[in-house]
Amino acid sequence: MNEPTLRIGTRTSVLAMAQARIVADQIAASLPEIKIEIVGLVTKGDRLAGPLTEIGGKGLFTQELESALQDGSIDMAVHSAKDLPVDQTVAIAAVPRRGDPRDALVSRGGLDFSQLPQGATVGTSSFRRSAQCLMMRGDLQIAPLRGNVETRLQKALNGEMHAVILAAAGLERSGLLKANAQHIRILEPESFVPAAGQGALAVQIAQASDIASRASSVLDHPESRQSLEAERMVVAQLGASCRSSIGVLIQRIAGQWWGLAMVSRPDGGDMIRTGREASSAYEAAKLLLDDLLEHNADKLLM
Repeated sequence: MNEPTLRIGTRTSVLAMAQARIVADQIAASLPEIKIEIVGLVTKGDRLAGPLTEIGGKGLFTQELESALQDGSIDMAVHSAKDLPVDQTVAIAAVPRRGDPRDALVSRGGLDFSQLPQGATVGTSSFRRSAQCLMMRGDLQIAPLRGNVETRLQKALNGEMHAVILAAAGLERSGLLKANAQHIRILEPESFVPAAGQGALAVQIAQASDIASRASSVLDHPESRQSLEAERMVVAQLGASCRSSIGVLIQRIAGQWWGLAMVSRPDGGDMIRTGREASSAYEAAKLLLDDLLEHNADKLLM
């Protein structure tokens, strides 16, 4: 009997397709008998221009994929985890091994924040990133930044902006990290806290698809799942939205769990930062939440 084809849905960008291929390759390595087809879908977020906060938020990049799962058009969907709202309607079936969670500062000269010229223009449409930029350098001018990874990268390399901030994992998966290493400064989480789920992939499946259920079972990386669930718990418990300036990173290093978090007003004001050591990802999340709520971080969020 012929094995049915596993249809993996994703956005059509170079990065999204690369991420879907990472998932497909992992499935093929463990279940070579399964035929795999990658299905590209254009989401509302891909079609619309302007800041996400003004046109509908993160769910714009995931709604079509979730609908395709529900109507049977695809068997599996692959998302950048940080794009998936914490109140998504379809459960996360698997979290593959996480990539680099850090942010990257990209400029022609590979400069760090201290080396950027006075009043330099830095491109980002993230409240979290802009708030931390302004904490580093209050003179910086923040400019909105949309488009695929290649388009945003070129804004810095062609001099349209002095620098842009991108996710290190996105650069690596798009094949742009090594090729542009001289232009990139990786930002360490202790000074620049990443978004919850940054660097992680979230896999959803159609409930009625046996083949997707089998495939997802070989994808899940327990430690990465624990990190993602704990980070998303912090975001959810604080009531954060796509208009919130919030960063959370919980990871296991040398057998110990560590958590970092930052919250500020959307304009970067009243920033609260905390870091905690814990015996589990869940405990790290609880400790971070306790610290943030003690300092009324939830009152800063939109």
